[in-house]
Amino acid sequence: MYDNFVNQRNNYKLVEKLISGEENEELPLLCSLVKDIVEEKNFEITGGRIWELHPESQSYILRYQYGNLAKIPDNYQILISEQPVLAKLMKDRVVLNNETDTLLQEKGIKFYSVIGVGDVITVDKQKYYKYALGFNAPEILQSFYETLSIISSVATAALRNLKAMVETERIRKDIVSASEIQRNLLPDHHITFNDYDVFGVCVPDSGVSGDYFDYIKSSDKEDDRLGIVISDAASKGLPAAIQSLFVSGAIRMGLSYSMRISDLFSRMNSLIFDTFLYERFVTLFYCELTLSSNRLVLYANAGHCAPIHYHPDIDKFKMLGPTGGFLGILPQQKFGVENIRMYPGDILLLYTDGISEAMNKDMEIFGEQRMFDILRKTKDLSAKEICYAFLEAVQKFTVDADYSDDRTLVVVKREKN
Repeated sequence: MYDNFVNQRNNYKLVEKLISGEENEELPLLCSLVKDIVEEKNFEITGGRIWELHPESQSYILRYQYGNLAKIPDNYQILISEQPVLAKLMKDRVVLNNETDTLLQEKGIKFYSVIGVGDVITVDKQKYYKYALGFNAPEILQSFYETLSIISSVATAALRNLKAMVETERIRKDIVSASEIQRNLLPDHHITFNDYDVFGVCVPDSGVSGDYFDYIKSSDKEDDRLGIVISDAASKGLPAAIQSLFVSGAIRMGLSYSMRISDLFSRMNSLIFDTFLYERFVTLFYCELTLSSNRLVLYANAGHCAPIHYHPDIDKFKMLGPTGGFLGILPQQKFGVENIRMYPGDILLLYTDGISEAMNKDMEIFGEQRMFDILRKTKDLSAKEICYAFLEAVQKFTVDADYSDDRTLVVVKREKN
């Protein structure tokens, strides 16, 4: 199961890389993406087609086809009235179905998979995606379904970014306002909780960030636990900022009702899936510090970068891997809850991929080993000093790099008696 969650993350990164080309028009961008996906062996996808909605004729028109598949006549049309399953894309984003079109059946297509991408257009009071992307695979597995969902989300976000480029000045003003709102919502960097020293910082790559962290105290008078959350929205810019603000409010509301962590994650997953039609994926890690005698820390990880638990007395590192998939990737998911014990002197490092996957000019990533080395060197410092040591190291590592990302860190250190 752990490998499956890691595979989700790897596939997302790969699709994001494939779509980061220089195309600045919608259809050429999607054509390039479909071609690259079919040629990428990791996906095991043998062919792809792009259908574009034509509202006037109430049909989807074939615009592009590539790969090992039977060729369909150019500009072939499929009436939406004869393919009611296409309307289901608005709800499910990914549809697997038996082929009913006579010509397509003659071409040997018995079964198909299709995803919705791009703007939402209303035709005869029914909503449809502007583009429908069909893919063929040797066999239909759960991993194939998840990969299609990832492709849909990343492609839609990329198309929206193209449109945003046309409205640069308006968006710039929105970003200034959103940036101010985000700064006001982030907690103070430093907080102490009994013998825990906690320090967090978020450094946006641009005016706003899809990264988010927060400290959440228990609502009862005993104040015997402290929640710490860190998340990363899959999209970029203003849409990511909106998503992170949504997560912030939703998780605080859920915890105010003393929901179980597993239930909270399931509810969050459903909310994100139902609320965000364009950018659905969010990774999130939540842990709860307690004042139990053994200092038990409960945690759940929805596809987020695995936090590092460092036990310096025996120089041992433990990665707190996923206990569930991305929030929003599927309408119904289950999330597990795990625990660790924090001994005096132990350090828990929460971070986003802007730290672990920061890249230098030679396309080398910062990586876990460098993070281990920094923790070893700074184990006797305060949480704040450890945090800034990481930021300084990443900054030096990426000084001449072409690409950068939001960087967020939270350091939790249990003080020695």
